[in-house]
Amino acid sequence: MSKKSLVTGIVLLVILLDQVLKIWIKTTFEYNEEIRILGLSWARLHFIENPGMAFGLSFGGDIGKLLLSIFRIGAVALLIYIISSMIKDAVKNSVLISFALILGGAVGNIIDSAFYGLIFSDSYHHIAEFMPEGGGYGRFLHGKVVDMLYFPLVDTYFPDGWPVVGGRRFQFFRPVFNLADAAISTGVISLLVFNLSFFKSDKKQVLQSAEEE
Repeated sequence: MSKKSLVTGIVLLVILLDQVLKIWIKTTFEYNEEIRILGLSWARLHFIENPGMAFGLSFGGDIGKLLLSIFRIGAVALLIYIISSMIKDAVKNSVLISFALILGGAVGNIIDSAFYGLIFSDSYHHIAEFMPEGGGYGRFLHGKVVDMLYFPLVDTYFPDGWPVVGGRRFQFFRPVFNLADAAISTGVISLLVFNLSFFKSDKKQVLQSAEEE
């Protein structure tokens, strides 16, 4: 398999799995509806929508949302250019796989931001409709990202006698995320943990190629 085919296959697989799960959640769950995965209390599907960044973070209202969507599109274009340069420079497959995971995840979330507001109704107090007669809940590039993966591995309370935090609830891991977020995080972590040499040597070669072009 060629390096280009490897990257393309991973990107398409991430996008496909991410979108299939998001569309199923969006058209099956009401907002904040939750089910346990295999009956486990610490593994759940919990439907929320994120108007901003990954893991439930938000940024600056409608204008911030538009700027974030534009930034994501620019970042994807840059990623495609970098990956193309790395393929030409015969960068090792492990690095390409990491970047492919990041690219696939980024595109997956862009699809939500760009199109979900146009093709779905809202999900509050009812299940969303696909292509509703009155139009979707938002404008182009103003859609909300569907999140559903929730893993509260620890859910407890601090002892009452503890200063400041006594009696307060403690949860780990609290953020609700999606497969696209997971792919991006996996790609970044694999680069940092298993491909540190890329930042020392391969990255220099890619930058040199970019300058020459």
